Amino acid sequence: MTFKQLSYQTANRIATITLNQPESLNSFTTQMLLELRDAFSEAEIDNDVGVIVLTGAGRGFCAGQNLKERERSADQSKYDLGQSLRERYVPIVTAIRSSTKPIIGAINGIAAGAGANVALACDIVIAKESASFLQAFTRIGLMPDAGGTFFLTRASGRQRAMGMSLLAQPVSARDAESWGMIWKSVPDQDFESEVQRVAEQLARGPSLAYAKTKQAILAAEQNDFTTAIELECELQTELGHSDDYEEGVNAFKEKRRPNFRGK
Repeated sequence: MTFKQLSYQTANRIATITLNQPESLNSFTTQMLLELRDAFSEAEIDNDVGVIVLTGAGRGFCAGQNLKERERSADQSKYDLGQSLRERYVPIVTAIRSSTKPIIGAINGIAAGAGANVALACDIVIAKESASFLQAFTRIGLMPDAGGTFFLTRASGRQRAMGMSLLAQPVSARDAESWGMIWKSVPDQDFESEVQRVAEQLARGPSLAYAKTKQAILAAEQNDFTTAIELECELQTELGHSDDYEEGVNAFKEKRRPNFRGK
């Protein structure tokens, strides 16, 4: 598959998707969003991919929607932004959430608007200390979208979600970590090595267990306690019958690294 506005590379069971329009801080265009959807689909069906890394080229992760695409003449009708969301952004965040594979958001710089919310949709978010997150929507008379109201509120609570969204002020990677928005902020010089370390750990890990863990945690955001516990029982039953579980136990007994095969 050929991409023009992002790069897609695989090595050692790691698929790396890089938004690649650095001159515009990787702001989303229609083409980039379509390519991103295809890249996630490609990684999902590739049995040789165990983990997906999403990052940006240059000094920013993603500045959000490219507003040049929405310029119009006085005689043109106004855009239906809701329909645009349904067609272009909802498929992206849905693909991230529904993927059976762990997705790392490697945030190398500013993540603003929809870029911030695509980042927050990822399973594990690692950011440079110099990076920041910005809900820029009210600056242009809009509200957070691309899942932003959902992700922010559940990750950091109502007050912080309100503050970020209404005031449209950037939040540093360090604050994002302390608020529970992201997994970790790391010194800029350690960023690439830390992302690689985590990706390699997940790439060689038990893919079935990762898929079931992700399913249960995401469902727990909606389930009551009883439903969550029952789902744990059902999914753990499946994992208990897997070859990976048997291999994991044997490796523990033999004091060696397990060789998981996703079966």
